[in-house]
Amino acid sequence: MPATPEVKVSTSSSSADQLKTRLENRTAKIGIMGLGYVGLPLALLFSEEKFPVTGFDVDKKKVDTLNTGGSYIYRITTTEIGQARSKGFVATADPSKISEMDTIIICVPTPLNEYREPDLTYIRDTGEMIAPHLRAGQLVVLESTTYPGTTEEILVPILERGNKHGLKAASAHNASPLADDKTFYVAFSPEREDPGNDTVARCDIPKVVGGMDATASELAGTMYNSIFRKIVRVSTPAAAEMTKLLENIYRCVNIALVNELKLLSLRMGIDIWEVINAASTKPFGFHPFYPGPGLGGHCIPVDPYYLSWKAKEWDFQTRFIELAGEINTSMPYHVVSSVAGALNKHKKAMNGSKILVLGVAYKKDIDDLRESPALTVIELLQKEGAEVSYNDPYFPTVGKGRHYDLQMTCTPIEKVKEFDCVLIITNHSDYDYEKIVNEAKLVVDTRNATGNIKSPKIVHC
Repeated sequence: MPATPEVKVSTSSSSADQLKTRLENRTAKIGIMGLGYVGLPLALLFSEEKFPVTGFDVDKKKVDTLNTGGSYIYRITTTEIGQARSKGFVATADPSKISEMDTIIICVPTPLNEYREPDLTYIRDTGEMIAPHLRAGQLVVLESTTYPGTTEEILVPILERGNKHGLKAASAHNASPLADDKTFYVAFSPEREDPGNDTVARCDIPKVVGGMDATASELAGTMYNSIFRKIVRVSTPAAAEMTKLLENIYRCVNIALVNELKLLSLRMGIDIWEVINAASTKPFGFHPFYPGPGLGGHCIPVDPYYLSWKAKEWDFQTRFIELAGEINTSMPYHVVSSVAGALNKHKKAMNGSKILVLGVAYKKDIDDLRESPALTVIELLQKEGAEVSYNDPYFPTVGKGRHYDLQMTCTPIEKVKEFDCVLIITNHSDYDYEKIVNEAKLVVDTRNATGNIKSPKIVHC
């Protein structure tokens, strides 16, 4: 890792100076709240740099798994967990340990509720958990994707109201400096995890940081500079929060555009994948996005709704963003309609047909179900009377989540020939698509996984 540059903290606060020194010499105790797809990789990064790291999670099963050297995330090996544990990493469900930490990084989910409105329950609950154990001089950083204003309007008041010592967050808005023994520091730094991406090392992804004041920004920057090669400081937590939304809404809008063009191209008899490949040869002004059965993952399907909801507070309608969301949300319905049409050409009704869904993860080669369009597609197919099974090498079972209750078990891929239709939702690299096409009666492909295979059995949608 690069050497941490010399940065002078913009205050005479001894607690800030002391924390900065501990961060620079790797003795600061790092606490990670939430050990999921964001928190656990982050904990391992800090552990690699020889920081003493404690992971906090309310799920005792996760805590026990990590403390016995196991892993519940496919891409994180038990070897990595073992190496972290040998360097002092420990997981706990005990919130009293929070007071021992020098920095506390919050990595908890921010889903949508049933009305597609922001659900900040996890942030609020985590803030309430931290507050009684907060002490002067600690740095609290929120990484959870959320709307601009969450850090200052939601998290900070919870921390200030709930602590036992009358502590206040250092802020650029304070009329006069706070007493050193009454101050803690708060920043927002959006996570930029990209599960399944093996081409860009985590440490090479620039880290955006926005603090409540200059000291908080510099402390957070010093901390993250130990594990990331480049730190990008912005003026406020709200600017950092908006940065994350812009990144994901940019992708959402462009995916919606290419999904709409795919629907038009299907009617016109044009291969949209050929068009995208041709357009990609332009060396400037174009970045390829690809159509699919809908959006998945924690961020891209969720973030537009966070900003749209917040925009209403300012009497502003995000029409462009909302339209993109509508297009992407409609794609699972298009997939089901395409399956029905393909079956009909084979003189089969949807009702009673046996359909095998290939891939339920939200993207290829990962073990992540969050907001996966496959879950919606399966439920829609079942409502139409289809007998639905699935195969996914990363999921032996699919049970119950926030918005689904499937209770299904993975069907062996060898049983492909027993189904009336094979529906490719997630194009995992493990699949032998040529063999699948040869053995299947009908294949409906939403990802162009069979693009190089010529067969009358294949229907692209």
